[in-house]
Amino acid sequence: MSAKDLLAEYRKATLSPVEVTEAVLARIDALEPDLHALYAFDPEQARSAAKASEQRWRSGTAGALEGIPLTLKENIATRGVPVPLGTAATELQPAPVDAPAAARAREAGAVLLAKTTMPDYGMLTSGLSSFHTATRNPWDTARTPGGSSAGAAAAAAAGYGPLHVGTDIGGSIRLPAGWCGLVGLKPSFGRVPVDPPYPGRVVGPLTRTVADAALLMTVLSAPDERDHLSLPPARIPWSELDIDPSGLRIGLHLESGVGLDVEPDIRAAVVEAAGLFEAAGASVEEVRPFLTREMLDGLDTFWRVRFWTEISAMPAQRRAKILPYIAEWAEGGATATGAETYRGFAQMDAMSTAALRAGSPFDFVISPVCPVSAPPAGWASPTNDPRRPFEHIGFTVPYNMSGQPAVSVNCGYTRDGQPIGLQIAGRRFEDLQVLRLAAAFEEIRPAQRALRL
Repeated sequence: MSAKDLLAEYRKATLSPVEVTEAVLARIDALEPDLHALYAFDPEQARSAAKASEQRWRSGTAGALEGIPLTLKENIATRGVPVPLGTAATELQPAPVDAPAAARAREAGAVLLAKTTMPDYGMLTSGLSSFHTATRNPWDTARTPGGSSAGAAAAAAAGYGPLHVGTDIGGSIRLPAGWCGLVGLKPSFGRVPVDPPYPGRVVGPLTRTVADAALLMTVLSAPDERDHLSLPPARIPWSELDIDPSGLRIGLHLESGVGLDVEPDIRAAVVEAAGLFEAAGASVEEVRPFLTREMLDGLDTFWRVRFWTEISAMPAQRRAKILPYIAEWAEGGATATGAETYRGFAQMDAMSTAALRAGSPFDFVISPVCPVSAPPAGWASPTNDPRRPFEHIGFTVPYNMSGQPAVSVNCGYTRDGQPIGLQIAGRRFEDLQVLRLAAAFEEIRPAQRALRL
């Protein structure tokens, strides 16, 4: 059931948070041995929270997410729980306070089931980790769910409750959402407070419906003074999701300009989605490729230097615990000059400018989320090559740099039955408009396949 449906049942007292939590815990018990999506799973704490939530419904003091099962990505701090960042190299210390997203979820009455897994430092589109057991894709456990919000996507697809919170700095919400048949929103930069903030990084929802993503945004977007990069507080009517596609100008972006080629099944599904929007009255025009090799390689250089700077300061015995793929990738930053590092950093602005310029004639730009379908569970990335780690993020990472909102929503399936993600990107700060068009697409797309586990 969706979170919206659960809230309706709670209001009528036809279901209770205790019943729902027990049902979700049973689902986790059945599937978690195969999926490995969770970290710091605490069923007794969840049961206690559900009982308290049930009492708040009875007393008329229910919050916006009262009694709804929810997970948080492992790098979103929760008080008293260590934050390993997906790597065995971290010295485990209990987090002193809840991060903004965790604090808002608790205040809204959500039942926190667990944290969810991520790869080392969140730098893989994969469920591989030196700290966690590799997370697997519920649609095909021989494949990865993607990453870095790996556990969040696997949990959402498998039915570990309706609401899941991830993070995204290059596609880490949208990529696993696409490979797991979910809705995954990368909000505008600064829309959801993050602690600690960092350029391009956002916190956002992974859900099975657009309406649930919008519901979760009502809570996540509440202000928090710890994020000095956050947007000013805004009154956004998140629940108002109606939009008429007729008259909209939609850009169709089928070639990113660099990286892996788009697989035929994925291209066909995105072209079909464009046709559905045209049939609904929108005009669709081609968007030419705008990402360049210089941009992607520059960002790669800067991120390598950043990570090498951090991990090279570690004692050797700790650094040796990092996933070898990540360690080899980061070592590429050891010899970069100051000029090379600066030029790499400057490509973030170049990418931002290119994305904004390419999208300026349109109300929205649609594209594949990823050019390829989910690779094997044992692969660190679609190339599985630390020398070419970002060849698959050409459609997603530009919007992290530009700060624009972008959402993944399922638009079909490959011949192997794997979900295909459609990305809908909008103008700066127009998060609600992006969700509205995604909701409209939910209504006009072909029927969805049920995941059978």
